[in-house]
Amino acid sequence: MGDNRGFTLIELLVVIGILAILLAITLVAINPAQNLQQAETQSRRSGATQMLNAINQYMVDNNGDLPAGLGGVALTPIPISDTGANICAELVPDYIAALPEDGGDGIDSTECAATYTTGYAVSVDTTANRVKIDNIADNTISVMR
Repeated sequence: MGDNRGFTLIELLVVIGILAILLAITLVAINPAQNLQQAETQSRRSGATQMLNAINQYMVDNNGDLPAGLGGVALTPIPISDTGANICAELVPDYIAALPEDGGDGIDSTECAATYTTGYAVSVDTTANRVKIDNIADNTISVMR
């Protein structure tokens, strides 16, 4: 008989089965959906912190006064937008390059006069001198100072 060099069907199926098991274990360990969610959460938290830092720097430079767009804001969160707490022109570009925008690239100084919404809300506790920024889409993200 001739010399048959090759793999049997059983050997190939065993190798494919082992590869499938390793792939499944890798996908469970990596979990791309969870990683994407964590990245979105961190991005939202970073945006809220950047906005709060810009408001605080504005207050430092203006003897503790809040930006005029926050004058009527109380404990109830108000969206940071052109129709809500409109602070874009007062903060951009002197205190922040662009207002963070949930799911967007930010609101820069050329967009401050136009219609905009950031996806964040602000509330002010004047008795305790605290400003709080919340993310509207993920109500678990809240930064206060």
